[in-house]
Amino acid sequence: MRPLLVQPGSPGSRLAAGESRRFLVLSAAMGSGHDAVAAALSDRLTAAGHQVSRADVLDLLPAGLGRAIRSFYHATISHFPVLYAGIYQVFFRDGAEPRPGGTPLAGLAADGLLALTARCRPDMVVSVFHLAAQVAGRLRVRGALGIPSAVAVTDFAVHRQWLHPGNDLHLCLAGPVASQVAQSAGRPAVACGPLVAERFTRPPSPGQVARWRRDLAAGDRPAVLLSTGAWGAATRIAQTARLLAGAGYRPVVLCGENERLRNELRAFPGAVVLGWVDDMPGLMGAADVLIDNAAGQTALQALAAGLPVVGYRPIPGHGAEGVRRMADLGLTDYARGPGPLLRSLAALSAPGPHRRHRIAAGRGLFDAGTDGVACLESLADRGLTSSA
Repeated sequence: MRPLLVQPGSPGSRLAAGESRRFLVLSAAMGSGHDAVAAALSDRLTAAGHQVSRADVLDLLPAGLGRAIRSFYHATISHFPVLYAGIYQVFFRDGAEPRPGGTPLAGLAADGLLALTARCRPDMVVSVFHLAAQVAGRLRVRGALGIPSAVAVTDFAVHRQWLHPGNDLHLCLAGPVASQVAQSAGRPAVACGPLVAERFTRPPSPGQVARWRRDLAAGDRPAVLLSTGAWGAATRIAQTARLLAGAGYRPVVLCGENERLRNELRAFPGAVVLGWVDDMPGLMGAADVLIDNAAGQTALQALAAGLPVVGYRPIPGHGAEGVRRMADLGLTDYARGPGPLLRSLAALSAPGPHRRHRIAAGRGLFDAGTDGVACLESLADRGLTSSA
């Protein structure tokens, strides 16, 4: 496995010459969300003058096991959601009954991570996937990993596989999440806001928006995006699109890489069916509301872009818990049935206080946090000082 090396850009104002640090960012290609977070974090670190290596923790497992795990997860999320819900209940959620301690896979990836750090020689490891957090945390406890380990938690509903007492710092999406992590893990946690690409925080050009409005052929109908993630995993998506079209909306179904789903929906009257979309900021600028089922990167990108979000028919496990937690924090609506969905869309698609409140709350999530890069720099400096 060869890590992706990102060379440093122009040094940021916090660094003088020669103060560049080396960071190893561990992700996992489970869909595209974790890799998107890794890319956004790497861009910020690089812009601050640091060197960044990125690697997939699944590649650190014995040959073929990582691919098998990815395929199994893909199949369960897409075709056997009840099975995944059971796995999540046993291995990820807290509970009164006995639970497996940690994840057995972490031990299998330990040697791979030690070999990778020996090659890359980073000053710090930053995990953006829970298995990576388990691997690094266990090695820190053993004393085998002599550099600091931080975790960028990508979920609002933090399950226990994110938490290992060996990790030195957790970067969290919001203040209540950081408080929960600090209490559960007994380790420092700070709220840094979501890590999304900067292009989502900038308004798209009028030309981008006009092109998308023309392509969507929405006319006077509000355009509603239906997100199914990179793998096109969703429940009764055609039924939802039919409900929206009948209520006067223009449903725009994002099928990701799922060509089978795209072909099934292509002939559906009244809907626009899209595959993988590169210009998501432009599409979000032309849309009125996003219907989300996973509380993942697409939802966070929408919040950054000022697009209101409604959670509806979430995928099981972390998706369902995350959708509920986002709504509890006042960032999104959560519709528990067709009637509540239409009521939320009516309130969010037209100018008014509810739409303004949701947009302000979503954008505020990106402004109220601590500077995550500064936190990582400080931790890396402390690690270098202690090893000197």
